[in-house]
Amino acid sequence: MVSEGATAQTMSAERACAAWAGIGGMAVWIDGRQPLSVESVAAIAAVCDRAEDCGDCAAVVVHVSGAPDGSRPRDLTVALVSKWERGLRRLERLPATTIAVAAGDCGGIALDALLATDYRIADTSMRLLVPTEAGVTWPGMALYRLAHQAGAAAIRRAVLFGTAIAADDALALHLVDTLADDEASAVAAVADLTGSTPGAELAIRRQLMLDAPTMSFEEALGRHLAACDRELRRTAPR
Repeated sequence: MVSEGATAQTMSAERACAAWAGIGGMAVWIDGRQPLSVESVAAIAAVCDRAEDCGDCAAVVVHVSGAPDGSRPRDLTVALVSKWERGLRRLERLPATTIAVAAGDCGGIALDALLATDYRIADTSMRLLVPTEAGVTWPGMALYRLAHQAGAAAIRRAVLFGTAIAADDALALHLVDTLADDEASAVAAVADLTGSTPGAELAIRRQLMLDAPTMSFEEALGRHLAACDRELRRTAPR
């Protein structure tokens, strides 16, 4: 099940959602136990629509939990996977701070969504799981994001063999930013950290950061100079 809004699965998650709503945020829930579906794609699209409409006031919290415990649906298509990945790319580029709140095992679409966020809070029981079937891991874009964010050597066993990444290891690899069993307090602390950053400006810096590893100095220079010019104009006395 994927749902948007304030429907909580645990009391702690309810408090976390309320804390974020208190500063004008919005939330989406991703259950990794459920297979990828049209509803999954629609839920991500809906929260992205709302965030884009809100502009700089927007902030999005993505609650993720659960991992697949059975075979993939036989009717899963590459077309649906493509739509899901386009939705995650949109989430990844939102003019808003995106925060993942992870609990317990996180795999499948829950892992996908977590890896597309700016800041990740996890409880101490969390494990990141690449889905496997018949002894083979699913070759989705989670593998790309894991390797891009943590390095191929660090996540080799998870990608090749489906070995779980425990919470402490995920923190050491910077795949999560904070371990906290009190999700509400952690969300409030993140709000203090990110609340003063305009969404559009955050999106520019995020994109510069994501592009840096694959861009030459000459290519990067023009983009960074344009961003600097924008910032000078934005903060110039009026």
